[in-house]
Amino acid sequence: MGGGAARVGGIGGAGAIVVFLIAIFLGVDPSQLLGPGGMGGEISSAAPVELTEEDRAEGEFVSVVLADTEEIWTRVFQEQLGEAYRPATLVLFKEATRSDCGGASEATGPFYCPMDRKVYLDTAFFTTMHRQLGASGDFAAAYVVAHEIGHHVQNELGILSKANEIRARVSQEESNAISVRIELQADCLSGIWAREAAESLGTVERGDLEEAVNAARQIGDDTLQRNAGQRPMPHTFTHGTSEQRSRWFMIGLQSGRLADCDTFQTDEL
Repeated sequence: MGGGAARVGGIGGAGAIVVFLIAIFLGVDPSQLLGPGGMGGEISSAAPVELTEEDRAEGEFVSVVLADTEEIWTRVFQEQLGEAYRPATLVLFKEATRSDCGGASEATGPFYCPMDRKVYLDTAFFTTMHRQLGASGDFAAAYVVAHEIGHHVQNELGILSKANEIRARVSQEESNAISVRIELQADCLSGIWAREAAESLGTVERGDLEEAVNAARQIGDDTLQRNAGQRPMPHTFTHGTSEQRSRWFMIGLQSGRLADCDTFQTDEL
């Protein structure tokens, strides 16, 4: 999560149709849910993909989570920084779409593109979390959205651009190490979101926080590499270990303070 998008072809006809239908279902302008170029691009020869009831449910769920993040971060920015928060746009797509950071597909995974200030999430990812990663539950899915919005918060604070500028000038191993700090901070920020959701929105039920912590553990670099039959190689990590990811989520959850999510000024990740 949060990584750069793999380069793939432009959005096909089927993908555009599904995004358009999801937009209609959510009652928003379809152009806001499409990458640059709108519904342009070469028409795919594949058979059209129908919008399933599961797709509709996921679209409604994601829209609710996104609204919660907007309410929470607007308040946090005002109370802790005295600044206004500019919400991100979330692009929910099926099969493929485009962003200013490149193409997106089911293989890409969720990511945030700072160039267009949008979060990209494919509808199949929630199924992948449950069936392949062992991270099930609504709050686990909400954690994914909150983590990507955490990258938007970093972008709003000017952190993401500075970190990526440094990454472009250093070795691959050093770049990976900076990436880990970026991702762990986003985990911490998602913890702040969870705390606020529990305290002020009344949307957190018993067991929800455990789902989020479990999701953070299941997508740690060491766990993913072990599950792929590989020996964990720390120098290749880009998101952090399972222990680090769950711990930084808990730091944000317990503190609720932006200042306590500074993963760049600590030697103890």
